[in-house]
Amino acid sequence: MTNIVLQLTSEEQQKIKTFYNKSLIDRNGPGILFGIKLTDTAITAYKSGKVMFQGAGATREAAKWGTVSATAKKSSNTKGDTLPKDFASLSVIGSDETGTGDYFGPVTVAAVYVPADKIELVQELGVKDSKQLTDEYMRKIAPDLMKVCTYSILTLRNDKYNEIQAKGNSQGKIKALLHNQALKHVLNKIAPEKPEYILIDQFAERGIYYNYLKNEKEIIREQVLFSTKAENLHVAVATASILARYAFLNEMDRLAEIVGFPIQKGASGKVDQMAAKIWLKFGEDTLRSMTKWHFANTEKARTLLQKKRSN
Repeated sequence: MTNIVLQLTSEEQQKIKTFYNKSLIDRNGPGILFGIKLTDTAITAYKSGKVMFQGAGATREAAKWGTVSATAKKSSNTKGDTLPKDFASLSVIGSDETGTGDYFGPVTVAAVYVPADKIELVQELGVKDSKQLTDEYMRKIAPDLMKVCTYSILTLRNDKYNEIQAKGNSQGKIKALLHNQALKHVLNKIAPEKPEYILIDQFAERGIYYNYLKNEKEIIREQVLFSTKAENLHVAVATASILARYAFLNEMDRLAEIVGFPIQKGASGKVDQMAAKIWLKFGEDTLRSMTKWHFANTEKARTLLQKKRSN
């Protein structure tokens, strides 16, 4: 499906509305001014001045109002599968994860379906690469994204993570299992509709990823693509990244309530200090339930704890 966006003035938008007056339809959603439905083209106008043309006749209709250029995002720094032409304008389920490098807090995975006719809406809601967004901004826009998109969010708390990891499962395998499960959930929710593609933010080569899943009864393989920095390639992955982060932050809030102060993110020396503090005040079992126990931070915190106790 061709997807073209023009940036127009309010006067130009009004001209479009008048021109297609007999084809106007009701379109509800954040930031939408009006919608138009032609036999082969859907047109949506937004308060920001953007007008989106979608469908077989998109190029023809958009050319009446401005210079046409199909939306597409590419990055020469990405690694993985070669994506189809105009991939950014297709209907895609994207999946991403966060929390894997944090000592405190869970591993969260989100999968999100963004059909072509919602791409512009999702962008209007503020979606871009989540690494360019603050935690507070993601907290703000995530609820709206959850209202308009079909999604699945999986939160693996560290008590369960430690149990799975202790059985010999690598973090890569844990992530693959979560991605596969989240994708199954979204596919079931949108059935019988199917995405044109599924894009996974690549953390392992295709062969390694599917080897992690070899014992699973149902493995999602159809139309699956892998790419690094996938949040820059389609808004579905960018949205998944935001929802995964949103779930991670919510769990960190829960942990903060347990100990009575905000929890340090990451795996730095500050994290070691906080871990030793929690260990001393609440005991090993509490700290273990909050952290990825196999991380090097545990032994560093143990050393700090011993120093505190000897003073």
